[in-house]
Amino acid sequence: MAELKADVLVLGAGMVGVGAALHLQKRGRDVILVDRHALAGEETSYGNAGIIESASVFPYMFPRNAGEILYYATNRAPHVRYAIGDLPAFLPWLVRYYFASQPDRALRGAMGVLPLIRQSLVEHEALMAEAGVPELLRKDGWIKLFRSEKALAKAIGELERARQYGVTGDLLDAKAIAAREPHLSGDFAGAIHLPQPGFVPDPGGLAKAYAALFMRKGGRCLVADATSLEQTSGGWRVGGAGNTAIAREAAIALGPWSDLVFKKFGYALPFSVKRGYHLHLAARGNAVLQHPVLDAEQGFLLAPMNRGIRLTSGVEFARRDAPATPVQIERALPRARKLFPLGDAVDAKPWKGARPCLPDMLPVIGRAPNHPGLWFDFGHQHHGLTLGPITGRLLAEMMTGETPFADPAPFAAERFG
Repeated sequence: MAELKADVLVLGAGMVGVGAALHLQKRGRDVILVDRHALAGEETSYGNAGIIESASVFPYMFPRNAGEILYYATNRAPHVRYAIGDLPAFLPWLVRYYFASQPDRALRGAMGVLPLIRQSLVEHEALMAEAGVPELLRKDGWIKLFRSEKALAKAIGELERARQYGVTGDLLDAKAIAAREPHLSGDFAGAIHLPQPGFVPDPGGLAKAYAALFMRKGGRCLVADATSLEQTSGGWRVGGAGNTAIAREAAIALGPWSDLVFKKFGYALPFSVKRGYHLHLAARGNAVLQHPVLDAEQGFLLAPMNRGIRLTSGVEFARRDAPATPVQIERALPRARKLFPLGDAVDAKPWKGARPCLPDMLPVIGRAPNHPGLWFDFGHQHHGLTLGPITGRLLAEMMTGETPFADPAPFAAERFG
């Protein structure tokens, strides 16, 4: 097989990489999308809650309340779990996460990413129309359930703060919850319905649809080890054993595996992952779930996917490649069955994935400071599905010399020194 040549190599065929490839292609670049899988969206982009979170103004930051921190530290919280044996590996990063979550720093970060959040659903809608898959978008929003008055009051306060930035939400009492989701059971203090976000019932399928669009427009895909990237006199090469490609520029969009490449070139970014799990189950009888539903205090979310009802866990802090420990799914399952009539599992075992994170919960988008022609597009934390296409646009504008639609400075790698 001859060595392929292109203008740009995009490493990673998840939602982030495919989004970047499409926008570079739209601007006249010849792009090769490189992934270890023959199909797009087989990793992190497959295993999320399916929410295009266009109403999420404030990122998931480290708690500031001492009691809440102690609650998490004792490993009792359903939302967060950590592997004690892996603690030395991720504790330094957690310390940086804590300091990056100071209110003033967190607000600056939120304002930096807000233009991307606001545009995220619009960008997806345009791509879905072009890809011919408008049926993969539902525009009914999602629901947060609260079992205690204290948790509900806190959520209402957060909603009022978010309203300053254009977020809308409806406060639901028990009757209103039942009207929207008649098959839910439980004693709830109330709920909040966020109508603005979109929902995708097949996130992996959406990534594949976007990749198919990329191919129809002349894009090429290469199955190869993206971590083999090396610099050459003429640019960048990836692959080996007969499946190689070379280009003037390369963009790292490998999600939780991005560090395997950028570290090779001497970049010491504070990169880590938050692991998560999901399990699909059938609904019993004629039960129907209309929206993604978060049981906020019990730490799980149910989403009505095409494959079945997807039960998703909270966050697990552990090494990316450590063996699966789906304790959160196991604990959530009996609680989820009380919330909604779930039948048998569709999956043989829970799926495990990892969310790539920087301590300020902002992605790294832009030039690699010390290597001309190398670009970064990773670290989208919980919002890879949401932000993949719009950060792809931002990156493509930077790479092609356009005036970026949003200020890219908050996402520069140089922010970490």
